[in-house]
Amino acid sequence: MHLPEIGDPSGTLLSTHEEIELGAAFFRSLHGQIHINEDPETTDYIQRIGQKLSANSADPEHAYHFFVVMEPNINAFAGPGGYIGVNSGLILTTEAESELASVLAHEIAHVTQRHLYQAYQAASRLSLPMAAAMLAGILIGAKTGNAQAGEAAIIAAQAANQQFQINFTRDNEAEADRVGMQNLSKSEFDPRAMPVFFERMQQATRFAGNALPEFLMTHPVTVSRISDTRGRAEKYAYRQYEDSFVYQIIKAKLRVLSATDPFEVEKYFRTTNNHGTLQQQDVTRYGLALSLQAQKKYDEARPLLQKLVIQHPDQPHFVNALARLETDAHRYPEALKHYDMALERFPENRGIVFNYVRLLLLMQKPLEARNLLNAHSATLAPSTEFYELLAECYGELHNDAESHRYLAEYYYLNGQTHTAIKQMKLARQHAGNNFYINAVIDERLQALQKEEQESKEK
Repeated sequence: MHLPEIGDPSGTLLSTHEEIELGAAFFRSLHGQIHINEDPETTDYIQRIGQKLSANSADPEHAYHFFVVMEPNINAFAGPGGYIGVNSGLILTTEAESELASVLAHEIAHVTQRHLYQAYQAASRLSLPMAAAMLAGILIGAKTGNAQAGEAAIIAAQAANQQFQINFTRDNEAEADRVGMQNLSKSEFDPRAMPVFFERMQQATRFAGNALPEFLMTHPVTVSRISDTRGRAEKYAYRQYEDSFVYQIIKAKLRVLSATDPFEVEKYFRTTNNHGTLQQQDVTRYGLALSLQAQKKYDEARPLLQKLVIQHPDQPHFVNALARLETDAHRYPEALKHYDMALERFPENRGIVFNYVRLLLLMQKPLEARNLLNAHSATLAPSTEFYELLAECYGELHNDAESHRYLAEYYYLNGQTHTAIKQMKLARQHAGNNFYINAVIDERLQALQKEEQESKEK
């Protein structure tokens, strides 16, 4: 598939279907270049806050997919098809949930106001996989190193990266600020958080030297811009905005997940212990427990999580963490009790379902694990984690055809089309005389091979 020429800023030359396809290919290409967070609790949170904002945006019917990139750099970006990424470093830099929301609202505004069409126009001369690779390379500010895109795609992406950097104009930024701030207010977030966050970014540049945050390379913050956003924010009635409990929990979890040394994170949480409100203290204890768990100090972490589960029975993150701890400590019967209770309370929670499936596999109960995944397939698929676990279930059940078929989907979503093709061919070898499975495999294999061929063509 080749994209049409995109020269109309209204976007009419790029159909909804084509934009969806480009967005999905863009997201797959990103997986080959950066570390995208796959933790269900983190992804569900960022998706939830993003959907709250998009529902009140200038184009509420537009589909969006929000995700977290595990990078310490302060950055956020909007890609085709409504794919909006935010770095873990930016989330940890925010001091209020409304600050995080202000960044997402700003990126949503870049999409609704169609500020990305210069890059789309450059991409339109390429095949779909090459266009996706090029846009990924531009938007994350890195050279495209995804071998699956093919050598020609890499060269095209690097050339386009030099000619079509996403440097939003002052008018673009002013419009995204204005539209984003309206969105913040409608979505029950603090409009004043936008100038506050921008001001902190500007202060950070004074000490950055050459290490300017990536966010500021494409979203330059000036004194006049801060002044303009502050002036707009003052037009909204002042009131207090409380951070959600989940925002604080996810920040604590990201601090542990992104740490290179869990002992240093443990020291951070011990230093901040008993500070702030009771809720903030509970979040600190949660972060401390996760840091201890990362060091396999299960006996120290367990009482912290047990107390949190009792104090907050309606909070799935705490019971999920406790059950995961018992799993890591090889106390499988205790973990099973916690997961049974958690699944009864939170039947739609992806993090609990996935961790429960992992426990069942460890307990050598692949049939139960597969049935649990299938029972929740409507809310779980498609995702890399879903396909990886389903492949493991079928592997343990000695159904090699299905195992390789789902591994192929796992690699495909991770941007590794060539490896996906190899897995699909293995699936066909193991399919035997099953007409239905053979037909499904052959159809999917042809689609993957066609896409790989297109990635080698301009």
